[in-house]
Amino acid sequence: MRAMPTIDVLRQSVSSALVIASRQWRRTSHSVIAAYNVSEACATPLLIAGRLDAPVRQVALAEMTGIEGPSLVRLLDQLCAASLVRREEDPDDRRAKIISLTDEGRTVTAKIEKELIGLRADVLQNVTQEDLEATLRVFAAFKLGAAMPASQASSKSHPAGTDTEEGV
Repeated sequence: MRAMPTIDVLRQSVSSALVIASRQWRRTSHSVIAAYNVSEACATPLLIAGRLDAPVRQVALAEMTGIEGPSLVRLLDQLCAASLVRREEDPDDRRAKIISLTDEGRTVTAKIEKELIGLRADVLQNVTQEDLEATLRVFAAFKLGAAMPASQASSKSHPAGTDTEEGV
């Protein structure tokens, strides 16, 4: 196997680190979320809906969370059953659903967010604001790349089976 150019190695390291860091953050934040009887899967739509601080269409929430519609419906069913969110018909379009937090949902998300602020401060205490801003620019590049057709995202073909999960 030939050696990859330096920029390719760096890009591979970034994408691999992203996968691993995502798993580690989910494990780290899980204890905060679980303390409020919210599953890891339900936490994302719940917290994003809470951060919006206004009702949101279900389709828009699916896009913001990156969760496919049918999967989001199941999570919203669980959140409704837990009395954390409310799903109602959109008065402007009866085919669409509006998602909003209940009073209990607002209370729970506020408590979770408060604990997550402290957890993030602990975990990222030695990371500068400039580094955090650079990280967000890198994440934006991944998001933009994900929106491209696969044929445009990479002009090179890679042999099947050469990537491992950590090497993605």
